Amino acid sequence: MENQNKNLILATVLSFLVIVVWFVLFPPPEPVEDPNAPAVTAQDGTTAPVAPQAAPTTTAAQPVATPATDAPRIAINTPRIEGSISLLGGRIDQIALKDYRDTLDAGADIVDVMRPVGTQDAYYALFGWSPSTGLTLDAVPSPDTVWTAPEGATLSPDSPVTLTWDNGAGLTFTRQISVDQDYMFTVTQSVQNASGSTVSLAPYGTLTRHGTPSDLKKFFILHEGTVAMADGTLEEQTYKNIAKFDYNYAQGAKAEVTTTEQSGWIGFTDHYWLSALIPADDQPVRQINKFIESRDIYQTAALMPTQTVADGTDTSITTRLFVGAKEWETLRHYQNEEGVAGFVDSIDWGWFFFLTKPIFALLHKLHALIGNMGWAIIALTFILKGIVFPLAYKSYASMAKMKELQPKMEKLKAEAGDDRQKVQQGMMELYKKEKVNPASGCLPILIQIPIFFSLYKVIFVTLELRHAPWIGWIRDLSAPDPSSILNLFGLLPFAAPDPSSILAFISLGILPILLGISMWLQQKLNPAPTDATQAMIFAWMPWVFMFMLGGFASGLVIYWITNNTITFIQQYSIMRLHGYKPDVFGNIRKSFSKKSKEETK
Repeated sequence: MENQNKNLILATVLSFLVIVVWFVLFPPPEPVEDPNAPAVTAQDGTTAPVAPQAAPTTTAAQPVATPATDAPRIAINTPRIEGSISLLGGRIDQIALKDYRDTLDAGADIVDVMRPVGTQDAYYALFGWSPSTGLTLDAVPSPDTVWTAPEGATLSPDSPVTLTWDNGAGLTFTRQISVDQDYMFTVTQSVQNASGSTVSLAPYGTLTRHGTPSDLKKFFILHEGTVAMADGTLEEQTYKNIAKFDYNYAQGAKAEVTTTEQSGWIGFTDHYWLSALIPADDQPVRQINKFIESRDIYQTAALMPTQTVADGTDTSITTRLFVGAKEWETLRHYQNEEGVAGFVDSIDWGWFFFLTKPIFALLHKLHALIGNMGWAIIALTFILKGIVFPLAYKSYASMAKMKELQPKMEKLKAEAGDDRQKVQQGMMELYKKEKVNPASGCLPILIQIPIFFSLYKVIFVTLELRHAPWIGWIRDLSAPDPSSILNLFGLLPFAAPDPSSILAFISLGILPILLGISMWLQQKLNPAPTDATQAMIFAWMPWVFMFMLGGFASGLVIYWITNNTITFIQQYSIMRLHGYKPDVFGNIRKSFSKKSKEETK
C-alpha cells in the first residue's frame, strides 16, 4: 500500500508539473537557417519587392511610405467587413471586422485588422510589378502612383472596382479588385502593351507591418508572426526569429525565401486574425519573409513568374488575398471548396494537432447542436470520458482489488517486520496471485494529461471561444472567471481586482472554488494515507490546483470540474460493483476530526 501511495503521489505531482511547465521547458525548436540559401531574384534578374520607405527609392519595386491617410479612397462595404482602398499605390489598408468587437463593453469598437501608413501598427497589402527587360524604373506603377477609379465607386460582393494607370509610354495597367461575402479578395493585375516593343515584368503581392504589433500576446502556447504553406509544408516564424535572419543582399534586408512549385500561401497570423497572399496554383512562386531592420518593418511577399508581353498584346495574373478572422468553418470552406491547400492549418493547432483538430471539430458540432459553447464543453467532456471509460474501468476495478488486499498486505508487513526486501517480494507475489497491477491507479491521471493539453490549446487559440458566453456571469469562456471571493462574488460594493494586479492570484472566482471542492471530494473516496507527509501532500493538493488553475480560461475550468464530477461517479460506482464501498462521509469526518485534534494539541 505504501508503494501504491508513493506511485500515485509521484504521478500526480508529475502531471501537475507537466501541465504548468511543459511548453516552457520544451518549446518548439527554432528553425535552422540555411547559410547557403541562394539570393532571390526574379527570373530576369530583378530583385523582389521590398517594403515602403520614407522617401523615394531607386527601384520601382520598392514601395514608398508616403502618408496614405489623405489620398483618395474607395470604400469597402460587405456583410462582414468595412474599410477602404487608398488610390495612392492602390493599397488595401483599412479593414475592420463587423462581427467582432475589441471587448465585451457596450459600444466597444469593432476589430480593425489593417491600418494605413501614418497610423499606429500600420499594416496593409500592396500589389505591383517589378520592371525588367525593356523597361525603365518609372515605366511601372510605384507605391506613390495615384491610380484612377470610377467616381463614387464602392467595393462590395456585387460590385468589383477597377483601378487604372497609364504610364504615358504605351503601357496601360489595370487592377480589378473583387471581394466575396466573407474575407477573400481577388486581385487581377493586367498590363496592355502598345509601346512598340516587347517588355518583361514580374507581378508581386506584399503584406507589410510597421513594427512588432503592440497587442502581441507573447504567450508560449500561441504562435504569432508569419505563417506559410509551401507545397504542403507549413512554416511558422515568430517576429523574434525573423529579426535573426541572415542578411539577403538581393532583398536588401534580413530575409528567407522559399519557392513553391504547385501551391502555397504566405501571410501574418495574430491570435485570432489572419492576412494571407494566395497566388494561383501550378506556377512557381517565391515566398519572401523579411525584416528591414533600419525601418523596423516586417514583410511577407509572393513573387510570381516574370511575364513577357509582346507589343500589341496583354497579360493578366490573379492573386487572392485573405484578410479576416480565423473562423474554422470559413477557413475550411476556402480549403475544401475553393482549393486553398492547408488553410485550416493557419490556426495554431500545436504539437498535439492529431488531438486538437478532432477535439475542436467535435466541439464545433456540439456547439451547433446545443447552441451554447459552455454546455458544448460539458457534453464534450462526457464523450471524452466515455471514450476512455474502458481504461478507467480497469483502473478503478484494480484499485478496488487493492483495497480488498489491504488487510493481507498489513499482515505481510507485520510478519516481515523490518525486512523491507521480504515485504517487497511478498507484495509482488500477492499482486501476481491476485492479478492486480499496483500502478493502474495512475492511468486515469496519465490519460488526462494529453486531453487536458489539447483542450487547453483549443480553448486558448480558437476564435469560436472568444467572447462566447455560458451562463450568468460567465460571458467569455476564453477568459478567467470574472467573479471574486474578495468582494463576495459581487455582493460587496466594489469591483474585483484587475487581472494584472498582484491580488488577482488570490481573487478566486466561483468556478475555481468549485474545481478545488470537486478535487477534494474525489480524494475522499479513499482514506487519508497513514504516513503524515503523504497525508499533508494529499490534503493541500486540491487547493494548490485551485489557485494554479484559477487564472485559466473559464471553459477549461468547466471541463475540469465536469471531468472530476464524472470521475467521482465512475470510481464510486465501479469500486462498489467490485465489493468495496467507499466511505466518503466517513473519510470527510475523519479529516476534520484529525484537524481538530491537531489544533487542540
